[in-house]
Amino acid sequence: MSAKNLVCRERLRKIARQVMIERGLEPDFSPAARAEADALRRAVLENGSSIRDLRDLAWASIDNDDSLDLDQLSVAVGRPEGLAILVAVADVDVAVKKGSAIDAHARTNTTSVYTAAQIFPMLPERLSTDLTSLNQDEDRMALVVELRMSPDGRVASSSVGRAVVRNHAKLAYDSVAAWLDGRTPAPERLRAVPGLDRQLRVQDEVAQRMRALRHEGGALALETSEARPVFDGDLLMDLRPDEKNRAKELIEEFMVAANGATARFLAEKGFPSLRRVLRSPERWARIVALARDLGERLPAQPDSTALGAFLARRRRADPPRFPDLSLSVIKLLGSGEYDLELPGQLAEGHFGLAVKDYTHSTAPNRRFPDLATQRLLKAALEGRPVPYTREELTELARHCTEQEDDAAKVERQVLKSAAALLLEDRVHERFDGIVTGASDKGTWVRIRHPAAEGMIVRGEDDLDVGDRVRVELLRTDVERGFIDFAVLAGH
Repeated sequence: MSAKNLVCRERLRKIARQVMIERGLEPDFSPAARAEADALRRAVLENGSSIRDLRDLAWASIDNDDSLDLDQLSVAVGRPEGLAILVAVADVDVAVKKGSAIDAHARTNTTSVYTAAQIFPMLPERLSTDLTSLNQDEDRMALVVELRMSPDGRVASSSVGRAVVRNHAKLAYDSVAAWLDGRTPAPERLRAVPGLDRQLRVQDEVAQRMRALRHEGGALALETSEARPVFDGDLLMDLRPDEKNRAKELIEEFMVAANGATARFLAEKGFPSLRRVLRSPERWARIVALARDLGERLPAQPDSTALGAFLARRRRADPPRFPDLSLSVIKLLGSGEYDLELPGQLAEGHFGLAVKDYTHSTAPNRRFPDLATQRLLKAALEGRPVPYTREELTELARHCTEQEDDAAKVERQVLKSAAALLLEDRVHERFDGIVTGASDKGTWVRIRHPAAEGMIVRGEDDLDVGDRVRVELLRTDVERGFIDFAVLAGH
């Protein structure tokens, strides 16, 4: 391995660790947390009359090619009243007890941080990629959400329970999507499990009906491409868009539905919940202006159904430019946040998903709100008191929102450092870009090749989100993740 290769990845790792610390996130586990993880020798399996044995169902996971922290499995099963989709979520609480040293670290960071150079897991890898991960051919404890479906794609009813499950196939988004689209043969592991091909076809059909129904109700069909680093060994080669596909849509639909079912279950049991909300966008007027510039009209007040219909028309009319429009809308919608909902309160809902009942519950290896929700679910199932006080949950909602925002900033900054590495030999080159941010703090532009975002330091007057510009690269600063552009005259 060359010195150049080592310098590239190691340089980004050092930057990532420093930014983690600056943002109040802990890059390392405490000695006590490491000792707790080392003491765990095997996955915990529990017995009881309320715990079902569902290991024989054709469970499979679909995730990124390199994902090792597997949180969910899914399967379609026939019921006397019709088809049901079952979503199994890793029971992390069975190994991570409230108040433990591992729990303290998870509660501090609240999320795994996925930087371009290194992953900083919320839980020790001994758990998140092994003992509490739903790994292939391993028996694991899980909370299972059963979604009983109507033929049109609605969730007619749902339930939550505990079970022992077994992942029969660890699959990846891209290869499953290529197979579903008829572009490639089925992945080897899919072929190795009898009947799994038919099983996934059924799941895909259900998910597409669910997706169509949600979009009719105002869910936004946004199409963005997050940049993913491409390494050759330890040498950074590129930042490439991570595109959506049919397999990702399948998992997304099941997770949205499972999170909704979880929120309703807790409400029915008289339990509080940590809701994930996205309020009506404050910059709706700018979204209206973007639509007007494209010859479209949107109502003066925020309306997700009207916005969804507008986006669908633009996708059909101009597919190549739709990701840029999507990115602009996402920036203008703002960020989601966590909010405590008490029994009897009305949920504010999630504007982008067009759902009222929504919590985060399906990724407890990666997000602390999901682990806290899991503890609420288990207490409700077992008739125990609420495991958190109202004050604790209020503080958790605030803290998780802040830490998630800081984690996202860490990920973005390290990605910018990676982009600066790729661009440091291209100063004075010119690029086409789209404005992604405009405020008192500065004006930001995104270019496509490589997928990178930087600050406009000259010629930014009168620009706003969604404007297309021609820019010149002025300078880069890898350590600080700075990429500076100037807008060219007559852009």
